[in-house]
Amino acid sequence: MVAATRPDLIARLAAQTAARADSQLPRSLRTIDHADGPWLQLGGHRLLSFCSNDYLGLAQHPQLAAALKRVASDEGVGSTSAHLICGHRAEHAELEEALAVWTGRERALLFSTGYMANLGVLQTLLAKGDVCVQDKLNHACLLDGARLAGAELKRYPHADVDAAARQLASAHAAAALLATDGVFSMDGDTAPLRQLAGLCRREHTTLMVDDAHGLGVVGERGAGSVQAAGLSQHDVPLLMATLGKALGCSGAFVAGPAALIEGLIQFSRPYIYTTAMPPALAAAALEAVRLAQSECWRRDKLAALIARFRRGATELGLPLMASTSAIQPLLLGRAEDALAATRALEAQGLWVSAIRPPTVPTGQARLRITLSAAHEEIHVDRLLAALETLGLPRSAG
Repeated sequence: MVAATRPDLIARLAAQTAARADSQLPRSLRTIDHADGPWLQLGGHRLLSFCSNDYLGLAQHPQLAAALKRVASDEGVGSTSAHLICGHRAEHAELEEALAVWTGRERALLFSTGYMANLGVLQTLLAKGDVCVQDKLNHACLLDGARLAGAELKRYPHADVDAAARQLASAHAAAALLATDGVFSMDGDTAPLRQLAGLCRREHTTLMVDDAHGLGVVGERGAGSVQAAGLSQHDVPLLMATLGKALGCSGAFVAGPAALIEGLIQFSRPYIYTTAMPPALAAAALEAVRLAQSECWRRDKLAALIARFRRGATELGLPLMASTSAIQPLLLGRAEDALAATRALEAQGLWVSAIRPPTVPTGQARLRITLSAAHEEIHVDRLLAALETLGLPRSAG
């Protein structure tokens, strides 16, 4: 008897990759040669970037660089171990304390990435038989975390609190967690956090907010979307945010009650079995936390630039989505139209990302424009002038 031939996994992956290329939706890497604030050097060309998440313009701040260099000189580069072995240094502990105080939480716990933080939380808290209710536009790591935990994942239409209530009511006997982005990464709008918190109180459901794109940008002293909504740790026991966006560094943290943090230390596999972030990076992030709180002019400047862009885009009739955040998407619809717009802007010295399926649904391809306190008014005006030349579809509004 001849044994059946097993499928070749790499060949299967190559076929999937080819199929994506055939559909004009391949992802590709481009290497940046040098960054100078919002300016990027790429293949001999200097481009003005409107696609980074450096919302406060801190990524190249000299105080962050100095803190990183100082600790790297004293302690070396790597932490050399997981937190629970010998990787947890004074710099990590100081950063965790500062993040907890800033966000109004009992404790905070560092993770190497936001993806790992969300996987770690959801896999620790959820089990088979539990239910996890999520906004359909949540970041992929929230969705993946619920699936990998074995919980039943229920997704409600974007920002639809009534639909979320129906999802919870349909599983009233199960332990439940409701997870949402604070500021949505592709649409730029903010979740209805107060209404969701009220729903979770009524339904005895734990509320988790991923505030990767809100921390540093909104709320008093930049404390984020939860604080801006007037909610406390009691209302939102689980808060995750990243250090690689408004804070200009890398990594992430989870903040909440001491019982949550202690439980993650005991049971969160992505935390337990990962080398701790370099202590020098933690020192740089601590400096960023201090600057984000003290230099309020950065948020004020960013807000002014957002208002300037929206005003100009509205006057031009551009297909602007309903966002007041630093994420300002222009909805173009077809993937090929978004890609053509990106290429035309690059020819004019601007770099704006085309976001296409499967990152966004079919028919919702867009230019994802992001603004930063590192930009100036003249930069925004240059972008608007370039967009005017593209012949983009006019907004129905």
